[in-house]
Amino acid sequence: VQLVESGGGLVQAGGSLRLSCAASGLTFSNHDMGWFRQAPGKEREFVATTTWSGGTYYSDSVKGRFTISRDNAKNTVYLQMNSLKPEDTALYYCAGTSRYNYAKDGAAYDYWGQGTQVTVSS
Repeated sequence: VQLVESGGGLVQAGGSLRLSCAASGLTFSNHDMGWFRQAPGKEREFVATTTWSGGTYYSDSVKGRFTISRDNAKNTVYLQMNSLKPEDTALYYCAGTSRYNYAKDGAAYDYWGQGTQVTVSS
């Protein structure tokens, strides 16, 4: 199984980025897919998840600003990030699980990507 994130970069506060995560080696349509992030010196944090059927759930810190979506035909999950803040700066990871729905705990996920860096300047 391979999850490959892309789309990170440097953006000014208030700007937008769209992250992508391309999955291979798994039955994508059977998996919930999540986004997590980890800032330097901080623990990994749940961001958002989408169920195999397209349901979504967000952390309070990103609700209303970020949108998670998936394209099962392309085996890809996206994270549209708007109104970015400096505190959104982190390494963003995508993850997949077939064992749980709407999981916020990273331990529920079986597969992880290598991450893509998002830096928001003030």
